[in-house]
Amino acid sequence: MIEAYPNTSEVTAKWAFERYETIRHTLPTANFPKTSTRVAGLADLANHFDVFLLDAFGVLNVGQTAIKTASAAVLALQSAGKEVMVLTNGASLPATESQVKFEKLGFNFVLEHIVASRDALCHGLAQGITQQKGPALFGVMSRPDSQLHTLPIDSVTLGEDAVLFDKVSGFILLGASYWTEHQQHLLIQSLCQNPRPVWVGNPDLVAPNEHHLSLEPGYFAHQLSHITGVTLHFFGKPFSNIYELACARLDNTPKHRILMVGDTLHTDILGGAAYGVKTALVTGHGLFAKQDVTPYINQSGIVPDYIMVSP
Repeated sequence: MIEAYPNTSEVTAKWAFERYETIRHTLPTANFPKTSTRVAGLADLANHFDVFLLDAFGVLNVGQTAIKTASAAVLALQSAGKEVMVLTNGASLPATESQVKFEKLGFNFVLEHIVASRDALCHGLAQGITQQKGPALFGVMSRPDSQLHTLPIDSVTLGEDAVLFDKVSGFILLGASYWTEHQQHLLIQSLCQNPRPVWVGNPDLVAPNEHHLSLEPGYFAHQLSHITGVTLHFFGKPFSNIYELACARLDNTPKHRILMVGDTLHTDILGGAAYGVKTALVTGHGLFAKQDVTPYINQSGIVPDYIMVSP
């Protein structure tokens, strides 16, 4: 069980890494190379891969700011005929909104090349609803603008009304930017009294922003794992459902010609390796910015195929 709300100043790369290690038993297993190859950037790998799966936060942008080298690196790959896809655990907004965001940041991605954990969640919900008897209403951890009508189920944003927490048939965790400690208490209390399924649209514990690491739905989800009868369903990296969804949009590209690029060992690198594709860790931005990543790799045993400072 992860402890309750930390202060913003406490949420560091070391803090996040330690919490990822405490939940390691819930994550996929994978085989890793013995050592990593250091490269200058994505251009060095252009001839080795046909498909590049890029994490968003920490690779393309930090918060609402684009990483300086990212747009040129992406454009060069696209101009060379490579398929470049965004593979993100951002679940707060539909992919159409993400496309607009990336355009404003200087990227040009067609909609089918943006694959989010929200998409994997919607796919899973659509399958799960067909197996459920009778009507269901889900309570959602979300931003006010999350466009819940695009979800394939009846849902309502959770506020601070305990009656609503007890009324719904299950819970969906999309985004935590508006989530409060009181709401987390209401969620735990309601589930202890009446266990129901929880669908997690973003397994991340933290995400890099301009000046801090924000707490994400995965952090709050793991606080629920100790409650008897509660089943957690995770969608997004490092779990296979998002990789399967992305690769279904490709033309049978062999896995050894696919590269997953991310800034987090326990999501991007572990997830890519578990799915059987090659991996590259970005260390100059995102979770490990200004950190020596070697101790984290050695302690976790999660070894990327490549390491680069910037894309």
